[in-house]
Amino acid sequence: VSAVDKSTGKQNKITITNDKGRLSKEEIEKMVQDAEKYKSDDEAQRAKISAKNSLESYTFNMKSTVEDENLKGKISEEDKRTIVQKCNQTISWLESNQLAEKDEYEHQQKELEKVCNPIITKLYQGQGGMPGGMPGASCGTQARQGASGTGPTIEVD
Repeated sequence: VSAVDKSTGKQNKITITNDKGRLSKEEIEKMVQDAEKYKSDDEAQRAKISAKNSLESYTFNMKSTVEDENLKGKISEEDKRTIVQKCNQTISWLESNQLAEKDEYEHQQKELEKVCNPIITKLYQGQGGMPGGMPGASCGTQARQGASGTGPTIEVD
């Protein structure tokens, strides 16, 4: 843009650029380098949070499973107490170890699974199948019963 003072005849040229609020090429390059530098830290943090969430989920699921009213009489009080105690112990550990590492969370889950898995397996074997199935029937029994039943009817005009 040029400007002329008409009374004196003085003339000046100025260039107006719109650089305000924009990042320079060097700033953008630095941000990309920082993102690359912290990528592995972000991945480690993501894995740690995933392990913690997995442990919390497993713990609360096991506790609610054995405390379910539908299982009353199907699981011994001793087995129920064993799982609830181990779950409560794990919950306490989680509350006091918020900054634990991924392998610590995984170790705690393995320890909990060592206690819970045999009891839950025994429970489901004693029932003859998984929850939600036919009472007293294994998957194979259910499949055989389904195969011998009436299937779809095909009507021909």
